[in-house]
Amino acid sequence: MARPTVTPADAPTFAGPRARQLALLGGRPRFAEPLHVGRPNIGDRSALYARLDTALDARWLTNGGPLVTELEDRLRSLTGARHALAVTNATVGLEIAARAAGLTGEVIVPAFTFVATAHAMRWIGLEPVFCDVDPVTLTIDPDDAERRITPRTSGIVGVHVWGQPCATVALESMAARHGLTVLYDAAHALACSVDGRPVGTAGAAEVFSFHATKFVNAFEGGAISTDDDDLAARVQRLRNFGFVGYDQTAEVGTNGKMHEASAAMALTSLDAMPEIVATNLAHARRYRAALAGIPGITLLGSPDAPTNNGQYVVIRVEEHAAGIDRDALQAVLAAENVLARRYFHPGCHRLEPYRTERPDLLLPVTELASREVLSLPTGTALDADDVDAVAELVRTAVEQAGLVRAHLDATGRRDADA
Repeated sequence: MARPTVTPADAPTFAGPRARQLALLGGRPRFAEPLHVGRPNIGDRSALYARLDTALDARWLTNGGPLVTELEDRLRSLTGARHALAVTNATVGLEIAARAAGLTGEVIVPAFTFVATAHAMRWIGLEPVFCDVDPVTLTIDPDDAERRITPRTSGIVGVHVWGQPCATVALESMAARHGLTVLYDAAHALACSVDGRPVGTAGAAEVFSFHATKFVNAFEGGAISTDDDDLAARVQRLRNFGFVGYDQTAEVGTNGKMHEASAAMALTSLDAMPEIVATNLAHARRYRAALAGIPGITLLGSPDAPTNNGQYVVIRVEEHAAGIDRDALQAVLAAENVLARRYFHPGCHRLEPYRTERPDLLLPVTELASREVLSLPTGTALDADDVDAVAELVRTAVEQAGLVRAHLDATGRRDADA
């Protein structure tokens, strides 16, 4: 169902003919209710409630119940991995995977990622060493990662950004030369693939997210996939306090188990995945057509790629061509109730505590991308009219770039996330 819209008010006297459509310049918002990036996909509520009833009737709510077991079976089939182990969330999954892989000392991490990738390493006592990303894919640059290897480096964490898989072959070849372990943050990459192979079997392990904002969600949850039997056995212990039997532990572990309610939601989400992906890809194609020809605006990735789950629609805003910068465009959209997000701003190396520890670290590709990329709303909460309206707002903002800049300079409103 289309979201209710409102008619713009008369334009202020200084505005041009298209500026009357911009709430930032005195009009009324295009959308009466906010459009969010990552608004949850719900799926079939009756199926979810039936699964929850099953868990309640059995009084089996956690500790490896039948819904978690079913979810792990389906994830193994989807990823092609020998093992898929559900966990409370992807951050805990990264921590457990790194411990299970025996990482120590320094771990190389791309700075262009959500900060949880780096924090997970620091939380368990490892030192994240930030590297730059490829200027086209915005995934980890294997050459730059190699330049940052020291005698203390034990591993590398690649990130499949927005479902765009890393250069896994190059990364793992380089890591093998140096005797390093590779893990992957695959939070965005469920149902994506690399050279025809589903994401889930590369490196020592890959970690997925089923956070509420992901296109397949478990309210909150994650999973670790691997083809390594020994690593999987250790993950199994570490997510359950280190237990190896009913009342014996083999090592220090944590409580990283997924409960049945999260598994119920994840299974319901997986049931709906074909429809969700189809909607995502249709929206991405519609955005591409509607944004075509706007100076300085580029839609990243390809909605026609068979490896794409489509859950993120990301544009790049080049100020010299668009006439306005990314933050100005975000402010325009925010005034219209379109809550676009700066994924990822700033790079992790510019966040604490890392910024204070390495104030001199320069990663030019990361820093440019973090100033230019903007994620637009998509998913089943939007319809085709919503997509067209968002794209039209982007076009209008660029056409009225001078007025937008003047208004923002006069009011000091530059940061929609502040």
